[in-house]
Amino acid sequence: MKQEFWPRVLPFALFMGFIGVQEGLASLVDKGWLALSTQQSLFLYPIKALVVFSLLLFFYRRYDELDFSDLRKFADTALSLLVGIVVFILWINMDWAFATFGESKGFDPTLIVDDSLRITLIAFRLFGAALVVPIMEELFWRSFLLRYIIDSNFMAVRIGTYTLSSFVIGSVLFGLEHNLVLAGIMAGAAYSLLLYRTKSVAQCVLAHAVTNLILGIYVLQTANWQFW
Repeated sequence: MKQEFWPRVLPFALFMGFIGVQEGLASLVDKGWLALSTQQSLFLYPIKALVVFSLLLFFYRRYDELDFSDLRKFADTALSLLVGIVVFILWINMDWAFATFGESKGFDPTLIVDDSLRITLIAFRLFGAALVVPIMEELFWRSFLLRYIIDSNFMAVRIGTYTLSSFVIGSVLFGLEHNLVLAGIMAGAAYSLLLYRTKSVAQCVLAHAVTNLILGIYVLQTANWQFW
């Protein structure tokens, strides 16, 4: 069981660990204990994205549930695209103060003076948000956690198995992972409902990727960096 546990949990845990390191460094900077410019801190994201992506590639053959041939099913794929778009629209309209945890400074590439470097960092941000994060999170939340809540022997639980407790707990925890808590709960619920409908983690990855890619384009066009 441990052989199946770590490939789905470790990339997520590592990603969250990087976030913890970033917040820790920011705290040291605020206290004047560390000299690290805002521009320098932006370089942590490419490192995080590359390290987690490398880990996903290392474990890739272990992800039997991640079958991208599922995307050939036109009706399911069309639904996934629709879910991704709807989640994006709701996300940018659910940034209510009462439903927000903490403060998100976001990723502001305008802090980078050099044009080539700025474009490179934006490319890494889109790469991480639209590819690395959807794969990493869907493997953890939709493949691992929803099944683990049902049975600790999660590999014995069929992908897309519904129980009320796993749906609610999974959605709430997904929301708590994000700065926009209520929007996160909405997104977690939407992707889980898509999983129940399609029985495909790949379709959830697609929907998640669509949401994040459109969100990235929206942020770049509007300079609403807090969403990044």
